[in-house]
Amino acid sequence: MGDTGRRSTRTSSALSRQEPTPMPLVPPPDPSRRLALYALAVCVLSVAAAVVSFVQGSWLGIVWVLLAGLSSNMTWYYVRRGRGGSSVSG
Repeated sequence: MGDTGRRSTRTSSALSRQEPTPMPLVPPPDPSRRLALYALAVCVLSVAAAVVSFVQGSWLGIVWVLLAGLSSNMTWYYVRRGRGGSSVSG
């Protein structure tokens, strides 16, 4: 009366003749990994800018330190998101 869940022999024999799909050697690029690298680059550059600013005697380096902290947190967020971290929601 209904579908019993069994496949017909024609369908299963057609599937068994298919060649397996080859696995790629390199995994596809992950957007989280790319964003983590960008955030890390911003963090490193803002730390360098803060050091230069403080060496020159400018208090503007505080803004660079804050930006370094923010980008550091973003880096960790995207790294954990890319790994499938359970504590990060989103």
